[in-house]
Amino acid sequence: MNLGDDHQTRTRLPDGGGDVYGGARRAGRSSSRSLVTVVGVVVLLIAAIAFANRGGDDSSSASETGDKPKTSSTAPTGKHPVQSGFAHDEQGAQSAAANYAVALGSDGMFDKTRRHEIVQAVAAPSSVDRLQSGFDADYSADFLKKIGLSENGRAPAGSTFVNRTLPAGTKVTAFGDKSATVEVWCNGLFGLTGEKSTNPVTSSWFTVTMTLSWSGDDWKVLETSQKTGPTPVPGDSPVSGADEMSKAVQEFGGFTYAR
Repeated sequence: MNLGDDHQTRTRLPDGGGDVYGGARRAGRSSSRSLVTVVGVVVLLIAAIAFANRGGDDSSSASETGDKPKTSSTAPTGKHPVQSGFAHDEQGAQSAAANYAVALGSDGMFDKTRRHEIVQAVAAPSSVDRLQSGFDADYSADFLKKIGLSENGRAPAGSTFVNRTLPAGTKVTAFGDKSATVEVWCNGLFGLTGEKSTNPVTSSWFTVTMTLSWSGDDWKVLETSQKTGPTPVPGDSPVSGADEMSKAVQEFGGFTYAR
């Protein structure tokens, strides 16, 4: 998948965040989530698992008849989900890692067909089967049910599912002609919009570490891991209500690439 020939383009990412609708300022994220780090796991899976374990009433669970969010209102901007053809240098490795963090941290990972397309696009040939089987196991029907989605990754009627990764910066920790290790500092949005949602959109901060290999004239993913933070002090912005958050999610599409 090719997004264009200018691989140095930087795209401004939106500010954002969420909280319990109508509630007080966000409390800090649980430090126990750092224990959930798993090689090859989706970059927002730590937040998602913790979210699922918080529980909630059955009314937030999706059914097969639930309305799927309109593509026109929630689809990320950009013609292709993953940019390819990154430069064979440290800048190219950073761009690849940031883009792949966005793709692997998107709501597309909750749909089996889209998940397979994303993994096929970003993974090194030697890692495709391992990463894909790992992701398929992570996004089991039971897991999707716990976070309020149907087995096809659909949100309940009247709700929109949000799962976005917003890179804030990158750092190369190892680089060679055939491999590179890059850390991507990210902010993430996760949850369900809607008045009746018991899983409102919240934000988290985490760092994704990607091991890349130079394969077929491009950087591809060998493995990924994640840890919590660094997390800045919450600002004084008031928490948005359910209506405002739903409108923002529907009107502001996410990004398919980061830089």
